[in-house]
Amino acid sequence: MLRQYSINVYGLVQGVGFRPFIYRLALDMSINGSVSNCNRGVEILIQATNENCGIFIARIKREHPQASEITSITVEDQDIVNESNGFEIVSSHGDDMQITGISPDIAVCNKCMCDINDRAKRYKYAFVNCTGCGPRFSIIKSLPYDRNITTMNKFKLCSSCAAEFEDIDSRRFHTQPVCCNDCGPHYTMHGEGGTEIKDYEEILLYIKSRLNRNEIIAIKGVGGYNLICNPKSVKTVRLLRNIKFRKSKPFAVMFRDTDTIRKYAHLSSEEETLISSWRRPIVLLNQKMPVGKGINDNYRTIGAVLPYMPIHYHIFEMIKSDCLVFTSANIGDLPIISENSEAINLFSDLNIAVLSHNRDIYNRVDDSVTRFIANREVVIRRSRGYAPEPICVDCYCEGILALGGEMNSVFAIGKGEEVILSQYIGDTKNRNTALFYKEMLDHYFTMFRFKPQKIVCDCHPGYFSTKLAETMAQNKGIKLIKVNHHHAHTVAVMAEFNITGEVLSLSFDGIGYGDDGTLWGGELLFCTRGSYQRLMHLPQVAMPGGDAASYSPWRMAVSYLNAVYSYRREYPISFVKRVGEGNIMDIEKMIRGEVNSPKTSSGGRLFDAVASLIGICDNNFYQGEAAIMLEQAAMNDTIRRYPIDKHNPFALKLLFDGLLYDIENGTDSGVISATFHNTLAHMLKSAVILKIKEVGVKDIVLCGGVFQNKILAELLINGLREYGLNVFYPSRLPCNDGALAVGQLLIASQTI
Repeated sequence: MLRQYSINVYGLVQGVGFRPFIYRLALDMSINGSVSNCNRGVEILIQATNENCGIFIARIKREHPQASEITSITVEDQDIVNESNGFEIVSSHGDDMQITGISPDIAVCNKCMCDINDRAKRYKYAFVNCTGCGPRFSIIKSLPYDRNITTMNKFKLCSSCAAEFEDIDSRRFHTQPVCCNDCGPHYTMHGEGGTEIKDYEEILLYIKSRLNRNEIIAIKGVGGYNLICNPKSVKTVRLLRNIKFRKSKPFAVMFRDTDTIRKYAHLSSEEETLISSWRRPIVLLNQKMPVGKGINDNYRTIGAVLPYMPIHYHIFEMIKSDCLVFTSANIGDLPIISENSEAINLFSDLNIAVLSHNRDIYNRVDDSVTRFIANREVVIRRSRGYAPEPICVDCYCEGILALGGEMNSVFAIGKGEEVILSQYIGDTKNRNTALFYKEMLDHYFTMFRFKPQKIVCDCHPGYFSTKLAETMAQNKGIKLIKVNHHHAHTVAVMAEFNITGEVLSLSFDGIGYGDDGTLWGGELLFCTRGSYQRLMHLPQVAMPGGDAASYSPWRMAVSYLNAVYSYRREYPISFVKRVGEGNIMDIEKMIRGEVNSPKTSSGGRLFDAVASLIGICDNNFYQGEAAIMLEQAAMNDTIRRYPIDKHNPFALKLLFDGLLYDIENGTDSGVISATFHNTLAHMLKSAVILKIKEVGVKDIVLCGGVFQNKILAELLINGLREYGLNVFYPSRLPCNDGALAVGQLLIASQTI
């Protein structure tokens, strides 16, 4: 007996070829009805037997497009009012505040790359896309997802593309950004003396000639401009560093293919799957041999990425080099450039050729960065290919706006039982980044039909996000909630794993504003979603100069030695020679006089101090440089560790006794670094075990930027699991401040 079934599919189901998939599935099963996009997801009406309806839904779950993600399916059994004849895709509709997921941008697929080589109207057409690939989030302005509300709206479909759009047998059936040479976007090369090249073949030849001359080129990508150059040219790489004001931070490298990556780096099967996936993130890999001088000097890892746009493949077809420096087109800590006029004005003056295109970028997205830790993918920077995928939670959070922190700034909005996290925005101390932050807030409010009913932010009074939250709450007359930094870190991980009970949390990072007005950052907390208790923390020491100490690890070395030894310990001779006795005395005076020297228990500052003492890094030129260099130095087989105080595992005197003994006896800095990592992991494990006996909790959360350190994280995860504990370490969310907003939002959802 035929019945009518109303099927609603929720999740990431728009912009990924879901409606064409449903259409083909219905035809294959000879089922009549319709499918349409709505704000909440995809609505399907079918007229079928109960048995066929069950098979239909089972096939949806089993065969849905690879980039789609189904969070739930609801089914309502109805009487047939009007019998359907055939199956159709009907117009999208959206007249309420409910929304569906917006697809991240998807790397060009192999089938589309074949079309470029074989299909006349798309021969060498660099903007080819289909239901399974192409721009999505970067071009969309609102929901439901249709061409007329994307930046493709200005490109009117030619008759051929329009026919494909309507053709059930075409891969471009209902592909919103569908286009070809005759009706889509095109590149323009802006070269010397204001010259412009519009022919694509000539553009590729021009790029080849500039790269062969070891010059830098700016190329407009999916979510912003990138700068590329030959990694083998030391002079060019040095020039690129000068242009970006980037003294030492490593550059990512785009490789021709996975075989090429294997020449330079170790690539496991899991890493190969990730780096080749439709997300195409930058993946941090263990390096075999250097790509070129100045790319990632003194590093044992390299950030690798594969081509993800047709232009990338075409460039590699033209050049002999097997890899290219591939970095965001920005200056210093400014946001990635997305506007053609800005790129042309800036880079033309620097004799950098600019390749623009006329498809506007509505939502800027930088490249995402990932690595594997404890055999799992870990997102470090969540942007292109990941944003704005929602995090599904088990509580209602509609109308909550969480504004995150300051470094690695990201905000989040609550829609129903989903948390929608923005793409990586950056350091909002910078005015341009703060403007970008506000711009994206406006975009998210529009795209996701969001009206804030409650605002939540960090407790730090000096953050841009805190001040913005205060202003918005006052202007809109809505409730403002301020949340402890490290509680938010913890609850973000609880949100990812849907943990509803009690946990012990090791929350280790640079700094976060504490309840006592000091700067926390090396914390063992007892947490629920709605509460926290500080059980133990690293010793508090002075941060001489405040923020200046974050950029000068040697200051923290002075601070820790004076705190641990009460000014009764000589400094290592090598340290004094590098830093200068006068500078050391000045910092000691600041600390003794309590002049601009706030107290901190920061785990990040401990890494800084150790890195400086053993001569690895005295000054940070980018966020976390000393800690990262300390990790790089520790990549060896050393298993020794310094003794610890088993009654007070966070005490540091025994650690510094061993450290200074090794320094003064000429022990290799790599061995000292590895010993420090081993010791710190043992300290943290011992502290957890000590407190477990008091609170009886076996669920352990690791969070905060310090745990981006692969060596420390893996030592601790393995050690705690061997003890029989459940360890929760974030994967889909960054463990750094890029996840704070998720934790803030979930905490606010517990507040009436």
